Amino acid sequence: MLNWFQALLPKEGKFFDHFEAHALTLVAGAKSLRQLLDGGDQVPVFCADVARHENEADNITRDVLLAVRRTFITPFDRSDIRDLISSMDDAIDQMHKTAKAIMLFEQRTFQPDMVRLGDVIVKTADLTAEAIPLLRSLRANAGRLNKIAEEVTALEDQSDSLYDAGIQALYRGPARADPMAYIVGAEIYDHLEKVVDRFEDVANRISAVLIEHL
Repeated sequence: MLNWFQALLPKEGKFFDHFEAHALTLVAGAKSLRQLLDGGDQVPVFCADVARHENEADNITRDVLLAVRRTFITPFDRSDIRDLISSMDDAIDQMHKTAKAIMLFEQRTFQPDMVRLGDVIVKTADLTAEAIPLLRSLRANAGRLNKIAEEVTALEDQSDSLYDAGIQALYRGPARADPMAYIVGAEIYDHLEKVVDRFEDVANRISAVLIEHL
């Protein structure tokens, strides 16, 4: 009877499958966000792609939170699982907020530093997607996981510099002729920089799991 009951419960490995599936939505969302920053008539198409990936991520997050409640044995602490998947979901939620702001302001052209921030977002998403499968074997992969966390932190520092440079360029350029251009541009810069912040949060969650279990 017990064996039959246990067979119905989510398996420990399923958490890792969910994490990895969510990481793929982060990469897909980041690439769509980067593509929309190229501007032009395709911007609404890529904004819709970001929204679709965000919806997929939400479904995965719900599955993880349900599995946490139903599973007796989890790969690591339940609160760590919830914090990790929530931080991952926050990253793609912020991408979606960025895309919504772009649609709201009907933007079809973007400043060079916005594009560079998009490149940074793709890099942080790729690093996250590399890190997540390594959680299956924390001890064996501790060195690389720590290195990834350092790389994400360095990229977050880079995003801060790009944000500052972009805001300054807005002030010295478009704002001189059109104050609204500054307001809209600053809003978009803020959203983009926050995406990188959310990826740093993911890296910090991974580091916390690593520290706790080694």
